[in-house]
This record gives sequence, C-alpha cells and structure tokens, in this order.
Amino acid sequence: MKQTTQAGFTLIELVMVIVILGVLAAVALPRFVDLRGDAQAAALNGVAGALSSASSINFSARTVNAANGVAINNCTSVASALQGGVLPTGNGSTYTITAAAIAPGATVTCTITDGNGHSATFSAIGIL
Repeated sequence: MKQTTQAGFTLIELVMVIVILGVLAAVALPRFVDLRGDAQAAALNGVAGALSSASSINFSARTVNAANGVAINNCTSVASALQGGVLPTGNGSTYTITAAAIAPGATVTCTITDGNGHSATFSAIGIL
C-alpha cells in the first residue's frame, strides 16, 4: 500500500496567516503614520542640548581667558556661543529662546520653542 503525504499549506492556513498579518499591520500602522511630530521634538531636544553644552564650554573657555568665548548675560545670548553664532534653521524650523537675565556665575534654566508647539529647556551659565 502506498502512503501519500501532504506537502504545503492548506487554503485555510494561508488565509489565517494573511488575516493575522492584516491585523498586525492595522495595529502598527497608526504608530508609524505621524513620526513628523516626534522628529521635530527630537530635533528641538538636540538643539537644547547643543545650547547647554555651548554654554558650559563657553563658560570654561572664558573663565580661563577673557578673550575667549562670548559674554552671556541673557538666555537669548547663549545662541552666540554656538559655532557660527546662530541657531540652526531648515525644514521650516524657527526656534525662539525665551529671554531671561543671567547673573555672572549663575546657572539659569532657559526655554526654547519651535514653531510647531514643542518646547525644551537648557541650562545657561552667565559670564561677562
């Protein structure tokens, strides 16, 4: 007697796999549809981190030699400590730093916002 073995998948098994993949795609798709907001928030956090680092490096350089770096007496003047002295632009991003006075040697938490409703904070150290 000859035995036959089944090779491959049945139609029901294939349909069930397609249904499961469809459900997974429907659940995952909304998560990946709008990544633009997350990207803008991440870019803003990167700029805030750069401002905080620039302020620290500027404070150190200016403490060692007053001819180095730039004077920082306001949150808005921290941008001048960045390379090139200006905030980055591109992709429609317009950054605004909230003005706040900084006394020499004092550390102040400043706020930066973009035109898309996101905001982030950074630390600034005042120095003359």
